[in-house]
Amino acid sequence: MTSLLRSIILVVALALIGGAIFYLESQKTARPTDAEVVTVMPRDTSTTTPDATPIKSEVGPMPAPILPALSAPSVIAANSFLSQAEKAKKYKLAKEITTPDGFINTGGDGKPVTIGEYIGKKVVLVDFWTYSCINCQRTQPFLNAWWSKYEKDGLVIIGIHTPEFEFEKDFQNVKNAVTEEKIGYPVVLDNDFSTWYAYENRFWPRKYLIDIDGYIVYDHIGEGAYAETEKKIQELLAERMAVLNIKNVSDVIGSGTVSPIDATTQTFAVTSEIYFGAARNEALGNGQKNETGLQTLTAPEKSVNLFPNLFYLSGKWNFTNQYAESRSDEAHISLKYKAKNVFFVASADDATQIKITRDGVPLSASFAGDDVRIENEESIVTVKNSKLYKLIEDSSAGEHVLEITIPEGNLKAFTFTFG
Repeated sequence: MTSLLRSIILVVALALIGGAIFYLESQKTARPTDAEVVTVMPRDTSTTTPDATPIKSEVGPMPAPILPALSAPSVIAANSFLSQAEKAKKYKLAKEITTPDGFINTGGDGKPVTIGEYIGKKVVLVDFWTYSCINCQRTQPFLNAWWSKYEKDGLVIIGIHTPEFEFEKDFQNVKNAVTEEKIGYPVVLDNDFSTWYAYENRFWPRKYLIDIDGYIVYDHIGEGAYAETEKKIQELLAERMAVLNIKNVSDVIGSGTVSPIDATTQTFAVTSEIYFGAARNEALGNGQKNETGLQTLTAPEKSVNLFPNLFYLSGKWNFTNQYAESRSDEAHISLKYKAKNVFFVASADDATQIKITRDGVPLSASFAGDDVRIENEESIVTVKNSKLYKLIEDSSAGEHVLEITIPEGNLKAFTFTFG
């Protein structure tokens, strides 16, 4: 091998390595270099002045709680709980909100909110979420109920909205979702993931409970454990009452059970979440995976030739890192899945109608999702806003073939999720 040839090979190899590093770095969420992680100061034990001022909601009054009323306990002495010194050995202090990108439900025109302002006054529940996440949506009724039930007794909920997709960084999109989900507590946009990183979080949704002294004494990943979480909220509110010497607080803390909607969060999905974007489209059944750009694809003609849990595209599709966009009329998506419910995160620049079939026939009203309408013996979804669309909500799980046809217009497909 000549020295010239070796030099050429070395240059090519270095270019490939450099390109790979650039690609991996491009997938990371940008975080400002000055996004300093700030730990809140613990409660000042020299002052114990209660502050029960509620936060003004921008979405109007909340509906009646869906959780049952619980009886108030007798007043508990402050020394019944761990001291700050004991907590410091067992728990970490909470982190402050870092480089926020906007505020919703904080009163006025985006009035800032911090965690530190509530230490020594309130119990704080921090919820990391993003609005197109079905797991977050299924958790939302419980958060709304806890806010409605316990806010007057010292619970503050702060939703930290950390986006999975670029469209979830848009303030108006988030505000629309807050209104749609009837969220009345403060929501903070965390577009650069800085608060997410401060809490060393990796999951949507995730809840952290911060006691009156400023310590993170409980956290829960994902859905479920609602009775356990509510019990911890009750314990921390009881501690707050004792520390602040609050008496005669009614309808607050005690034993009880949570709402039966707990059962609706059970998942029957065997098929895992599927991503369309080139950064994570390992489930693409045809075409080139992990490559951006335009591809012309042909899917198998018969559903028996579809491999389970892989999606197939036909027509022209332009792949970006986060989504695949249809670029031809009669573009098509096929998927053999096993689950009870199917959800689709999508958007379109102009209102785009898509046709849905399951096992070769249009959806019936008995299992069509909330975003599906039955029209002229066809099941149709109008995709416009960037959000999660509910396609199939069945009474039982099974293996089926889902097919989506885009007669015309451009559709941006982000993910399939299942329940």
